[in-house]
Amino acid sequence: MVHRDVRRICPLCEATCGLLVDLDKDGPVALRPNPDDVFSAGHACAKGLGLAATDRDPDRLRTPMVREGGRLRAATWAEAFAAVARRLPPLVAQDRRAAAVYTGNPAAHHLDHTFYLPAFLGALGTPNLFSPASLDTLPKNLATMLLYGTGLGVALPDLDRTDLVLLLGTNPLVSNGSTVCMPGFGDRLAALRARGGRVVVADPARTRTAEVADLHLPVRPNSDAHLLLGMLSVIAADGSACLGAADGLVDGADEVLGLAAPFTPEVVAPVVGIPPETIRDLARSFAAAERAVAHARIGTCTQGYGSLANWLVEVLNIVTGRLDTPGGAMFAKPPGGGPTTWPGGGKLLTGRWHSRVRGLPESLGELPAACLAEEILTPGEGQVRALVTIAGNPARSVPGSEHVEEALASLDFMLSLDTYLNETTRHADVVLPAPGLLTHGHFDLTLNHFQIRDAARWSPAALDPAPGELPEWHQLARLTGILRGDPDLTVTAFDDEVADQAIRRAAKLARRPEDVVRAAVEPRRGPERLLDLRLRSGPYGDRFGEDPSGLTLAVLEEHPDGIDYGPLRPRLPDVLRTPTGRIDVAPEVLMADVERLRAGLEADAAPDRLVMINRRQRRGMNSWLHNALPHRTDAESALLMHPDDAASRDLVDGDEVVVRSGAGQVTAELRVDDAIRPGVVSLPHGWGHDGGGLRMRRATASPGTNVNALADDLVVEPLTGIAIFSGITVEVEAHDHATVPAAAR
Repeated sequence: MVHRDVRRICPLCEATCGLLVDLDKDGPVALRPNPDDVFSAGHACAKGLGLAATDRDPDRLRTPMVREGGRLRAATWAEAFAAVARRLPPLVAQDRRAAAVYTGNPAAHHLDHTFYLPAFLGALGTPNLFSPASLDTLPKNLATMLLYGTGLGVALPDLDRTDLVLLLGTNPLVSNGSTVCMPGFGDRLAALRARGGRVVVADPARTRTAEVADLHLPVRPNSDAHLLLGMLSVIAADGSACLGAADGLVDGADEVLGLAAPFTPEVVAPVVGIPPETIRDLARSFAAAERAVAHARIGTCTQGYGSLANWLVEVLNIVTGRLDTPGGAMFAKPPGGGPTTWPGGGKLLTGRWHSRVRGLPESLGELPAACLAEEILTPGEGQVRALVTIAGNPARSVPGSEHVEEALASLDFMLSLDTYLNETTRHADVVLPAPGLLTHGHFDLTLNHFQIRDAARWSPAALDPAPGELPEWHQLARLTGILRGDPDLTVTAFDDEVADQAIRRAAKLARRPEDVVRAAVEPRRGPERLLDLRLRSGPYGDRFGEDPSGLTLAVLEEHPDGIDYGPLRPRLPDVLRTPTGRIDVAPEVLMADVERLRAGLEADAAPDRLVMINRRQRRGMNSWLHNALPHRTDAESALLMHPDDAASRDLVDGDEVVVRSGAGQVTAELRVDDAIRPGVVSLPHGWGHDGGGLRMRRATASPGTNVNALADDLVVEPLTGIAIFSGITVEVEAHDHATVPAAAR
C-alpha cells in the first residue's frame, strides 16, 4: 500500500522546502512540492524532488563496515562498536589532542547531531574540531559576530519588500541560497521586478541569477571588497549616509566612511574590472532607493579579502539606513530560540585557541579545515592520530586533496558515520551507516536563524528504521559510553542525561520550576523531547503552560503545514549580543586589514593572470548527491572559459585540457562560453570520484574533475584561516598524456 501526501521538510539545503511524499513499505516512491507549506508555498528544486532516489540508492550503506586484512567488510553493530572500543580510547587516553572530528553539512540539519553530538565531543575532549563552515562561511560569521555579537545573528535580505537588491558572490537560482532560507528565490526576484524593483548581480560569470538581473556587473574575482569600498567612497563624498533605524545604536560610522573615502571608483575600477562610472551610479542608486539591501555569500567568503568583503556589505547596509528596516537587512526570530534570543553574549568566539602546526585561529569552536592534513601529517606532541568524520567528505571538500588523502591513509584509526564509501570513508577502519532520511523527525534549529519569514514547521518521522539500521543518536550514545569507559551506558540513560541538562536550561530561560518543565514534556523521549523543550522556552513558546496559546511540539503536530508568524519585524536593539549592546561598525581588526587591501592594489589590478573560480550546480549538494542524483556526463564538471582566452591558447570547445595551479594539476573537458568574463575560468566543486575502494557506481561512471586538487591548503584568508577557492592563478593548455601524471587524469 502506498501512503500519499506525507508532509516532509527537505533536509538537503537551506531553502528547507516543504514536500509531499508518497511512501510504500520500503521508503519514498515519489515526491512533489507541498503547495500548502506556509514557508515554501509550493516551491521545490531538483535535489529535494530526488529524495526518493537518495533513500533508495543501492550504493547507500545499510550495515556497518569494519576493516579487516586491509579491506572493509560488512559487520554487525556489535563488531563495529567493539572495534571502536579496542582502538579509539587508547589513542585518546595518551593525548586528547591526538583525535580530531570533521562534521559535514548534513549533520548540521539533523536533530540527532544538534542535540547529542555535544555529549560525544565532550567525551572525546579534543580541541581539533573541523567543519565546512571554515570552507564557506567563516568570514560572514566573523563580521556578524563583531558587529552584532553572535555568528548566527545574520542580517537577512528582506527580498519580498525591497526595491533594489545587490547580490555579490551568490547564485541563488542554482544554490537556493546560503545562510538565508528563501525558497522560491527566482519567483521572489520576478516579483521584485514586477513591482518595479531592480536586481543587480556582481559576479565574474553570467550565472542563472545574473541572467535574470537588471544589471550584471562582471567583476573580477577577489574584488568585492574593492567594489564596496568604491561605493562607500561615493556615499561619503556625497554626504548621503543615513543610519535610519539603527541611528543611536551605531559607533564608528564616520571612521569607516573616512577610511573608504580614498578608494574612489577611479582607484578601485582597475581591480574590479568595471568602469568607475558604473560603480558611482550603483552607489548613488543604492543610497537613493526607498528600500534597498545588499547580500553576499560564498563567492565573497572564499577569497583573499573575505572578511573585508562581508564586513563591508554590512557597512553598506548600515550607513544607508537599511539595517532592521522592512525591505532592508533584517533579523529572524528563530522559534526554537538561539543566540539571538537567549540572554548573555558579549564574548568574541574566535582566537581562543590555535592550531598546533600553523597557529591558525579557532572560530565559533572550530579550527580551519585547511590545516586538517598538516595536523595529521606533522610529527610531534599533539599530532592527530585518530579522526572521526560525520557525514562529511574532506577528501573532496578540503583544499589540497592530495595532502588530505595522504593524511587519511596515515591515520592510526579512523571512524566514519556516513552513508557512502566515498573518497574519505574508503580510508576508514569503521563505518557506521545512517538510516534513511525519513526515519527521523526534522526541525532545522540552525537554519531557522536564516529564515526570511518567521515560521515554525515540523516533520515527524515517516518511517521506522529498517531492520539492522540504528538511529544516529543511538550510535552517538554507544560511542559516548565507549569513550567514557562505560560500554554499558544505555540509550535511555544517555537520553535522560542530555535531557536533564536541557531541562535545567529551559527552566532558566522560561523562568519556570524544573519540575514543571519536566512534567510538561512527558512522556516524550529522544530528540522530540529536546525539541519540545526548545520550542516551549523559545520566543513563541508556551513557557511550559504559562501561555496556553504559545508554541509547543504538540501545536506543530496539529499544523502539519507549519505556522506562519509573518514577515520579519524590527529587532534592534534586543537582537544585539555585543559587549556594549551597540553596533561597532569599525572593529579594529577589520579596519586594520584594509591596509592589506590598499597595499595590494597594484598587484590586484594586474590583468595578465588567468584565475579560477568555483561554481554551483542545480542537482548537486556537495559531493554526496552525485551518486543518488547523477549528472548526465563528465561535461557537467567541464572547465568554463571565455572565447577570447580559448582562442589565444588555440583551444576549442570540447578539448581536453590540463589545468595547473601552484598546488597541482587536473584534466578537464573545455566548454567555451562568453558567460564567463575574460581572464577567468571556472570549475564546479565536489567532483573527482576516482580511485579504488569507492562504492558509488553512478558517480564513478562520470567522476568529473576535482577542483580542490588546484586549491592550496597553505593559502588562507589571514583573519579566519578560511581556504581560498576564488581567484586561484592557473594555467590552461591542451592535454598531452605524456606530460600529465596518471593520478591527475
